[in-house]
Amino acid sequence: MIPLTPADEHNQLLLENAHPAQWKNPVVAGGSAQYNLVVLGAGTAGLVAAAGAAGLGARVALIERNLMGGDCLNFGCVPSKALLRSARTAYEVPTSDKFGVHLTSSPRIEFGEAMARLRRLRSQISFHDSAQRFASLGVDVFFEEARFLAKNVVEVDGAHLKFQKAIIATGARPSTLAVPGLAETGFLTNETVFSLTRLPASMAVIGAGPIGCELAQAFRRFGADVSVVSLDTRLLPRDDPDASALLARQFESEGIRMFLGAQIRQVARAGAGKAIVFERGNGVEQIAAEEILLAVGRAPNIDGLGLEAANIRYTDQGVVVDDCLRTSNSRVYAAGDVCSSYKFTHAAEATARVALQNALFFRRKKASKLVIPWCTYTDPEIAHAGIRAQEAAQRGEEIETTTLNFADNDRAVVDGDAEGFLRIHSQKRSGRILGATIVARQAGEIIGEIVLAIGKKMKVADLSALIHPYPTKADIITRAGGSALRERLKPWMKNLLIRYFDARR
Repeated sequence: MIPLTPADEHNQLLLENAHPAQWKNPVVAGGSAQYNLVVLGAGTAGLVAAAGAAGLGARVALIERNLMGGDCLNFGCVPSKALLRSARTAYEVPTSDKFGVHLTSSPRIEFGEAMARLRRLRSQISFHDSAQRFASLGVDVFFEEARFLAKNVVEVDGAHLKFQKAIIATGARPSTLAVPGLAETGFLTNETVFSLTRLPASMAVIGAGPIGCELAQAFRRFGADVSVVSLDTRLLPRDDPDASALLARQFESEGIRMFLGAQIRQVARAGAGKAIVFERGNGVEQIAAEEILLAVGRAPNIDGLGLEAANIRYTDQGVVVDDCLRTSNSRVYAAGDVCSSYKFTHAAEATARVALQNALFFRRKKASKLVIPWCTYTDPEIAHAGIRAQEAAQRGEEIETTTLNFADNDRAVVDGDAEGFLRIHSQKRSGRILGATIVARQAGEIIGEIVLAIGKKMKVADLSALIHPYPTKADIITRAGGSALRERLKPWMKNLLIRYFDARR
């Protein structure tokens, strides 16, 4: 089990909920039991599947080898967002004079207190994912390694669980790099960084994806000297290039150093710290830091599952599934990070619902029909849904792009958050919305309307009918619809209207 440190009251409460020390696995009479559904993994996807099936009256077994709640509760969304909120306050307080609020002394930032707050909030939330709660829902909860013995049998804690259907939801773990000296020198990942109680004086973040960018900004705002080193030539390579450029400017303004397009050659001890040696266009370079945070993606948790015994195909990318999330074994489905390219909590929940319905009833739900957004919770946030311009070009799709800046949004201006933009890509012929990017504080809160619009195959002009309270940042979506309507007003149409109104005077 991944260790939780420090051993304070908050982590003790978390363990009582997520992996109780005194927990006794259900007794399986005769060493064998029959279930309607066996779920492997108690992260978001597994919990959604297990609760849903039990609520419908199915007999369900849920197996977890580590902590209930999975990555999201313990090492991902919950602790990271708690940390980011404290870091934002640390950043904003010294600049409050621009709002007419002047400090009489310099603020004192206590990293240890921020981390204690993180652990406290995480432990409070953990009840929702607790073993006790799921047992009360009628789920048989097992804490142990699980492996398939046959196409319809899973072994756990010496018992054989026979199933009509099963769902693999074992999630993913931090990827590593085959760099000389990295393992020997040591590094942090999202599974260990939230155990820190003291702020490192300096941190080198390897990776420019969402996890790397979020935590780089957070630790810089607490006062650490932060560098980002990445093979990628820009931050957030999956996102809109203009969004990446805006975030890079923000990082520069906060003093985060970026070494992008870097080939890491070696990691080694350097006095009391750690050194990263890499090559870019300028030749060999080196940086040193007290700690290294490795954030280079996710690897599926498939080791030891005995997938071969159940005739389940897999690759290095995870379990292979069809559009119904069924594996090569017709009895077994998969959901979440172990099979999806969208490695987000909300994607895990959505795919779990698809897998559950298809497993228990009729295979009518398609994963390809899901409109899955994502949001990187840097400041500003960068949210996206649907396709990007590059993807449209690869598909040969002719698109029109509507871009509005938050500098023209009244709420953003008065909040002092005028940096950022809304960009919508639509099908040129029909005007149907295909994708969008929002860069702003609360972008993750605003993108939902676009997700609905894409799913309902709405046109950009349809957005003009939305009515938002004034003033709100979300009103930029309505303005985008109005802009699209005005663009449709051709010069000849306007001339006709001029003549019409002239005739009525």
